[in-house]
Amino acid sequence: MNGVDMAVSLSDYNNVKGYIIVFTSNACPFSQAYEQRIIALHKKYAMKGYPVIAVNPGRENISPDESFERMKLLAKEKNYPFAYLQDTTQHIAMKFGATHMTQAVVVQIKKEKNIIRYIGAIDDNTWEAAQVSIQYVADAVDELLIGELPTLKSIPSQGCEILWKKEFAEELSAAADVLPAKRRKRN
Repeated sequence: MNGVDMAVSLSDYNNVKGYIIVFTSNACPFSQAYEQRIIALHKKYAMKGYPVIAVNPGRENISPDESFERMKLLAKEKNYPFAYLQDTTQHIAMKFGATHMTQAVVVQIKKEKNIIRYIGAIDDNTWEAAQVSIQYVADAVDELLIGELPTLKSIPSQGCEILWKKEFAEELSAAADVLPAKRRKRN
């Protein structure tokens, strides 16, 4: 995938135990509210083997603020210490089961396989970082670091819905009986 100032693949990450993949956006107010907390997650966990990889599945033809140029400006302005990638095809978001921006996926590497251990909200308070009482992603990674599986496997995410490309309409319709109604939105 194209990343700000780099092309990135999960195989580029050596000596990691997993990843914190965050589906985010340049323009979504939920994503903007989480920017500093995403940076803090990377600073806390990258050296422990769980770097953040931010992925933007937004569609610049619908929202020009989701352009790659805007991504580069935002990453520079906010001094992102992690890879910020553009998912122009939306295949990565689809593969990981993302439905919203901002949504986190904690992936553990086990026997050379990537296993999703948690998917959902970063914490329990989007708008007031000082009022957070449960840090879902941090708790999941902390449990993995001590050799336990996360107590919580998923927590519903709030945020801007991913506006799926038409080519996913058939795939999403076929899975409609197992996906939330919001996920089936087509544009």
